Amino acid sequence: MHRATTDTGLHALLEQLDPARTLEQTAARADEAMISFRSCPAQVTQWREFQALSVEFLRHVEGRVLRLRGGPWVSFEHDWGRCAHLLMTEFGGSSGDKAAFELARTGNEGGLYHVLRKLASRLAEEYAGNEIRARISDWWNRLTVTQKFAAMDEYLAAFGHVLPSELIEDTAARLRASFPKVLAQHPYLMQRFRQLGR
Repeated sequence: MHRATTDTGLHALLEQLDPARTLEQTAARADEAMISFRSCPAQVTQWREFQALSVEFLRHVEGRVLRLRGGPWVSFEHDWGRCAHLLMTEFGGSSGDKAAFELARTGNEGGLYHVLRKLASRLAEEYAGNEIRARISDWWNRLTVTQKFAAMDEYLAAFGHVLPSELIEDTAARLRASFPKVLAQHPYLMQRFRQLGR
């Protein structure tokens, strides 16, 4: 790997962002939560029961993913709002929570198990993304201006050949303008390359 004359700490950051340490670890903890959750009925026919089960599941997964004991849960309404948001994201927009309930009610397309699996996956993705962005922000904010430019050059030298062309054209102006956002995509890029290599 090309080394800039200024120590940027980029290599250490990229090791921390490795998909095995971020995306895959978080997904594994969500899978563990899915397995360890109490047994559920194959179908849930009442809306209120669906809401209660979803909130209980969200709290369980969150506790496992974040390694919390007893969680910082505010209220049922607050946590249901979070569930509804995740379900809307996963199941088609503003009525996604209703679409998820319909699957849980009818048992179609994997029913309740499918809904809970999607909820766990979405939650894991959000927390992995938060962790990645927090590590990048902490690292970036500690760099001097000189180190920031050196880190961009170092990253381009090491990964420019695998980045989308729109990021590296015109002296990599787009990459330089939003380098922390580009770095936030690095674990996903590396994960895709590893999956292609299998």
